[in-house]
Amino acid sequence: MAKYRKKPVVIEAVQWQGTNPDEVSAFCVAGWFDGNDQSFIIPTLEGDMRANPSDFVIKGVKGEFYPCKPDIFEATYDVAD
Repeated sequence: MAKYRKKPVVIEAVQWQGTNPDEVSAFCVAGWFDGNDQSFIIPTLEGDMRANPSDFVIKGVKGEFYPCKPDIFEATYDVAD
């Protein structure tokens, strides 16, 4: 079986704290804050997804947005210069 390496890509992201709806809304303008459970709703091609407090909201290479759990984010990404 062939093996592949993920291409290095610089992404933009913001961490959803549950208390920073203005910051996350400015970053992901199509998303919205759900005050019932402190989640941030992100429309994606697969349907609406929830970012829970401490999740990261990532802007992908084609301008799409999606949530990412903090442990996956930290295992996948490093701070870029």
